Amino acid sequence: MRPLEGLKVLDFSTLLPGPYATMLLADMGADILRIESPSRPDLVRTMEPQIAGQSAAFEYLNRGKRSLGINLKHKQAVSIVHALLADYDVLVEQFRPGVMARLGLGYEALSRINPRLIYCSITGYGQSGPYRDRAGHDINYLALSGISACSGKQSTGPLLSGVQIADVAAGSQPAVMAILAAVIQRSITGEGQFIDIAMSDQCMALQPLMMPGVTNGHAAIGAQEHFLNGAGVYDYYATADGLYMAVGSLEPQFRQRLVEALGHPEWLAEPDDILKDHLRHTFIQQKQDVWVRCFSEIDACVEPVLSMSEALVHPHALARQLVAENSAGVKQVRPTPLLAGMDRHSVPAAPLCGQDNQQILAQLGMTPEMIAEMETAGLFT
Repeated sequence: MRPLEGLKVLDFSTLLPGPYATMLLADMGADILRIESPSRPDLVRTMEPQIAGQSAAFEYLNRGKRSLGINLKHKQAVSIVHALLADYDVLVEQFRPGVMARLGLGYEALSRINPRLIYCSITGYGQSGPYRDRAGHDINYLALSGISACSGKQSTGPLLSGVQIADVAAGSQPAVMAILAAVIQRSITGEGQFIDIAMSDQCMALQPLMMPGVTNGHAAIGAQEHFLNGAGVYDYYATADGLYMAVGSLEPQFRQRLVEALGHPEWLAEPDDILKDHLRHTFIQQKQDVWVRCFSEIDACVEPVLSMSEALVHPHALARQLVAENSAGVKQVRPTPLLAGMDRHSVPAAPLCGQDNQQILAQLGMTPEMIAEMETAGLFT
């Protein structure tokens, strides 16, 4: 038995924050039913590269889920969702505030049908405030929260991250934590609740080392003004072949091993700015693989900056068996962590849009004739 076996989730979300959250729940055993539009496909499904009929990213984000493809603006769609509610614990949606209510699927309406419903809305700016209806993306939430201003270099300004920090760390993961906390709370009170996940709020909370000082009147921290954002030796250093080494030698013992490995133990007493210059001039003298060999047996928090393809075949990643193959033969990063009952080898494939329509509607007591009439009436387009 997987940890969340028996938990049933209606997933109205698309793109990244909601689907990543429900993927985590699915990995742990929850039954996730995607409610999606047949005429307005999830943009992630159409991304490149395409594998097994849809994008590799979609296969990853939606593994282990089922799909009901219906037109939510159709008059019969609301009655189908209402029928499903009797058997579901959680609803996740990612529309702008008010959209679900206009469809007749807002929390107030649905909680009257199922008072135990846990309803999680993931938006950029939350359900209230002057920005509640404003469009946004990961880059905007990072910019408005102060994260962008203290990232990057003073000479070049903010830098884009290769990972969607706000979407995942400020959207998906807080949503999962809040949902599971609400499930525990419901087991005591018997009542569901509404969860307002605002990615811009969560980005503010994602700064536990620098933001607390600023909230108490200290000066804002800009790029390269903190020992963790480039002011100290903690940084990336170019190598002779245009690659990089990551140096995290913060603690005294790691700093000592770093300078000793470089053959200059006398650098240990140098202030950060002087030592950093030494490091720049030293690392650029040799190719990355030379430095990898140099630090392979030295515990100094010094590692190579790898490409994604290199990371997948790194000896540690191979030993941890981080790549698994799903039931459609698509390789992807396995569920992490693996809890009791979870198996790295049993990663189900993602559904095609509407592939479970017949089964789900039949479970609601609808006959093939009724389903055919709905199709004729345009419910599935």
